Amino acid sequence: MTRFFHLLLLASMLICSVVSVHAQVMLTPESAVEMAINNNLNLEVAKIGLDIKMRKSSYAWNQFLPTMGVTGTLSRDNWASTSQGIVISALPNLVPYSITLPVWHATGAFSATLDFSFALFEGIRSLRLDYEAGRVSIEKAKLQMEQGVRKMYNSILLLEANEALLTESFNNTKRQADIAEANYRAGLAPRLTLLQAQVAVENMKPMVNDLENNIKSLKGNFALLLGLSLDTLFELEPVSSGAFYIPPDVGELISRAASEKPDIQELRAAILTLQSQKKALSLQQFTPFLRLGWTLSTLYDPTLDPFSDGLFNADNWNKGGNFSVTLGMNFNGLFPFTKEGQQRKDMEESLQIQNLMLTQMIRETELEIYTKINSLEKTRTTADAQQAAVDLAEQSYRLTEEAYRAGLQDFQAVQSAALALEQARLQLLTQQFNYLSDLIDLEYSIGVPFGTLSNTGSTK
Repeated sequence: MTRFFHLLLLASMLICSVVSVHAQVMLTPESAVEMAINNNLNLEVAKIGLDIKMRKSSYAWNQFLPTMGVTGTLSRDNWASTSQGIVISALPNLVPYSITLPVWHATGAFSATLDFSFALFEGIRSLRLDYEAGRVSIEKAKLQMEQGVRKMYNSILLLEANEALLTESFNNTKRQADIAEANYRAGLAPRLTLLQAQVAVENMKPMVNDLENNIKSLKGNFALLLGLSLDTLFELEPVSSGAFYIPPDVGELISRAASEKPDIQELRAAILTLQSQKKALSLQQFTPFLRLGWTLSTLYDPTLDPFSDGLFNADNWNKGGNFSVTLGMNFNGLFPFTKEGQQRKDMEESLQIQNLMLTQMIRETELEIYTKINSLEKTRTTADAQQAAVDLAEQSYRLTEEAYRAGLQDFQAVQSAALALEQARLQLLTQQFNYLSDLIDLEYSIGVPFGTLSNTGSTK
């Protein structure tokens, strides 16, 4: 009994492992975006860079900490020196003396300096703005990632829908071949009709296989984008395209994009940071600085040898030091031909370039939104006309197949009607997904959460 229980347990574990290996992952647009953001290595690198900027901004006050240091020096003279004098205790007799001083000397010092300038305060603000610019760049990268994931998600759904249409058409072609064979055996159709139907079936097989391979390849790339392995099996939750919706006010969208588009926000943040850095540089070059210094120094008695037993005797050390206040200013920045003057000029021109880029980006965004709205309107009109074409193609195919079944139409007529229906359905499906893709691009351009126009939700 125990052995039977062990075998049953082993079999259950084996079945569970097989099921888990082949289990499919159900994905929604929101879960796919979340996985892509969490597993993207470029975003991880950007987050580390943002942490560095945040630490610099958080500890910017450490510029007001004094610079402290301690030094100890042991030196040796190249030539020995002598000291001459008169023995005072022998007065009134003059008794001169001469001694040779030690060639080794020992000194020590402790120093602390602190610099104050107006540029320090603007430097703190520059670090904070640089951190804010980094946050904007991270958010932009996340939004671009979400935009790409959602569009790729829809591309897979489009191919799968295309595969379903192609499979349905393939099944219809095989059914027509069966009808042709039955009519041929009944003497209602020539052998040529049977051969044409069989050739049509064989011609569609490579098309079905190619589409399946394309879907498999796209899904593999999508899995890598989400941080999954290439062989991960997943299923995408269908996305309803819904009704075709055109945003009402183009002017309002353009005005909103000029301030809300992630690319424009990133460039504005970079300009603010550069302006602050330019101001800090100007304050550094055109305003004085105040330096506070304090030094404590010690000198071992030069008449004694530091290698003697008295090295650690405090009485043999002479103490010194001072406190200083220095007010100064660098005049190099006042002249444009100096290195400092050229540095300031380069920063001014860089700022001009950034402002011109911002103006150009706003103009391009206005044109982009205007073009996108026109594209949406064109897609909506085309889709409405295509829906009517699908309805007519369905009626035509149904009537043609009924006539073919009764022997009143040849196989070419049925095949033409089926091809027309397949093309009409595919065109309608493509227009619907193109419309949804354009809405996603429009949402990114005007800086609204994804799903505001496309009605597919958002991870925000």
